[in-house]
Parts: sequence; structure tokens; C-alpha cells
Amino acid sequence: MQLSLFGVLNAYEAGAQVNAQAYERLGRDLGIKAEAWAERQPVGTAGQPHSPLKRRVRWYQQTLKRLGLLEPVAGKRGVWRPTAAGRRTIEQRQQDLEPCAPGLMQLGFSTELGMALWADCKDAFSRLDEPVHLVLTSPPYPLARQRDYGGPERAEYVDWLCTCLEPVVARLASGGSLFLSVSNDIFETGSPARSLYRERLVLALHERLGLHKMDEWIWHNPSKAPGPVAWASKRRVQVNTAWEPIYWFSNDPQACFADNRRVLQPHSEKHARLIASGGTKTAAVFADGANRRRAGAFGAQTAGRIPRNLITVPHNCPSQTALRAWAKAEGIPIHGATMPLALAEHVVRFASEPGQLVADPFGGWATTALAAELNLRRWVITERMRAYLYASQWRMALSSQQPARAKG
Repeated sequence: MQLSLFGVLNAYEAGAQVNAQAYERLGRDLGIKAEAWAERQPVGTAGQPHSPLKRRVRWYQQTLKRLGLLEPVAGKRGVWRPTAAGRRTIEQRQQDLEPCAPGLMQLGFSTELGMALWADCKDAFSRLDEPVHLVLTSPPYPLARQRDYGGPERAEYVDWLCTCLEPVVARLASGGSLFLSVSNDIFETGSPARSLYRERLVLALHERLGLHKMDEWIWHNPSKAPGPVAWASKRRVQVNTAWEPIYWFSNDPQACFADNRRVLQPHSEKHARLIASGGTKTAAVFADGANRRRAGAFGAQTAGRIPRNLITVPHNCPSQTALRAWAKAEGIPIHGATMPLALAEHVVRFASEPGQLVADPFGGWATTALAAELNLRRWVITERMRAYLYASQWRMALSSQQPARAKG
């Protein structure tokens, strides 16, 4: 795990610290080993050996000083303390969501593969100067009663979302993909009829942003709470829902570099036996002759089964569960809507190659970032709420102790 602006400021939570104390605190928080601090590299024309990590801390100290959050203690070399504003920032991080100011763009934290920015997505991605290969995101839903992190009015939703996505879509590499997880459970006011916002959104993404609809995946969530309560449990005119749509768009379908060979699944035992026996024994003709099967069909050895576009993943995610427990213990605001890590990893592996850049303009608790990190993709996310970035940094630090996934 790499150093970050928030992490260095948090090292002074107890007040004034000599640099050695700050290094020790950062080592505990981020899992940085003692030998990493001791490492020296030649710097400058003279080639004098210095610690890259300690130089990075000093750079953050100066940045925090310019922001009015940290100050050196007069007369004491190498001793820093938080200012009154810095102490308030440390406290607010643990109490409030703390949205970023308009136009602000600061580094929240980073790893060797990516960075999380405390910024509005429109500001950050309009300045990005390299191509994005995959955008995987779940924007705020057009709910009648918004969650803590807010969202647009329902009537403005399609226009708002297109405006948010436009800068990052403009940076999609040819053949890149946008995967968009939205809700099917949005209803007309006071009615059991579902809103047509999804249909309007699909058309707007094509007409305004030039995207082509590749597919509409079904995320089947077997642990989804019963609902819609008003129309299924009370009025009984609907059935309980168990799925959400995930739209897949590309800016150039012919150049799309998604590849199902990166997400092949094991064959069923029955099919494995069929392959081992050499396939079907006899030829057959079905229905009116439109479907024919030759002898020996399904007997070829293959690397695995191609997955379907219906994905069953419960929202109860061990990675999220651990983070929620930590956030609750620390008094950090809980994110109310998170994507399971397994679902994000499936999309990342399918739609991008190792080393390519994955982006999420609504970073939340950094599920997209973590999926990219674990699968050796580079990543960049933006998040307006500082509290979510603080929780994401802890999550990423914890996951850094896990080995990366197999290539693919």
C-alpha cells in the first residue's frame, strides 16, 4: 500500500509527532515493513542515498502545510503537529461524509496500480490524459428518498448521469467498454408501474455519447430483500424482485477487446463425462430441421464453459462485511449501496486485459478499484465523499496482504 495525503495527516491524530513516530504510525496503518523505510536510493546529481518513502512523507507534510492542515513545531527539527483545521479534518473524517468542494481535486490514496481522487468525476476525468479501457460503475439511483450521499432529482436523472459520464466516455480507448449497474426497482409515483428511466437512459447514452449497447446482463441477487413492499407485500399486484440490470456499452463494437476466455467456468460433471466419452453417440435432427446434431458433438476438449449473461452473486460480500465492521467500530459512515466484489471482478476480467486502465467515476468504497488491483489492472476512481475514501484506503491496505489473482 502506498502513502497518501489522508494517511500522513492521520499519523498526527495524537498531536505533535517526531518524524520517527509518524513513520511508525504509518507503518502500522499501511502495513509498511521496517526494511522498506530503511531502503536507500541515490537522489539528485550528487547521487546521495536517501529513503524514497521518507522523502514522500516530507512531500505530503509540505502539501498539508500549504493546505493549512499541518505545521512544523517551532524550534524542534522534524516535529510536526496538526493545525486546528487539521484536527477538525481528522475528526470530521470519522464523523461526516465531507463532500469535496466544487473544483477541488486531491489525491485520497494510491497504490502501485492506481489512485483514488477526492473530486467530482466531471472535474477529474476532464483532465485525464490517457485512454481508459473499462468504466465499471454504479451511480446513485433515482430514488424517491435519496441515501446519505445524495443524488439528482428524478426528472433530471438521465441528463445528470450523461453529463457525469461524458468526460470519462470521451477518454475510452477504441473498443473500450462501459458497464453500468442501475436499478430496476424505480416506480412511477404512487403506482405499481415501473419507471421508463432505464429505456430513456439507454437511448440517451447512444444518442448523446455515441455508445452502442452490447448487452444487458442480469445480476441475480438471491439475498435481495423482499420488495417492492408496497406493491408485492401490501397490494399484491407485483412479485418480489431478485435482479438488477447491468448495461454493457462500447464505443466501437468491432474493436471491442472483451474476451470470454478470461472468465471461463468449470464444466459440469455431466458435461465433463460427455467430453471424456467422445461426445454424443448418434446424430439427431430437432424440431423442423433447424437444429441438427452430428455424432461426436460436444466431445471436443475445451478450457471451460462460456458463462451466461445471467450472473448469480449474493450482495452479502465477505470483503464488504469486514469493511462495514471496521467502519462501524471506527465511527465511519457506512456506505448504503455497494457492489459485491465477485461481480466486479467478473466484469474486470471479462472486459479488460492485465495492465489496462479501469475507471469508476462513482468510486464509493472502491470495489471497482479493488477488483482491478487484485487482477493486475491499473485503475483510477473518483469519489466526492472523503469518508468513503478513508474507508476505501483501509480496505485496500487490508487487501494488499492478499496475493494477486491469476493472470487473465
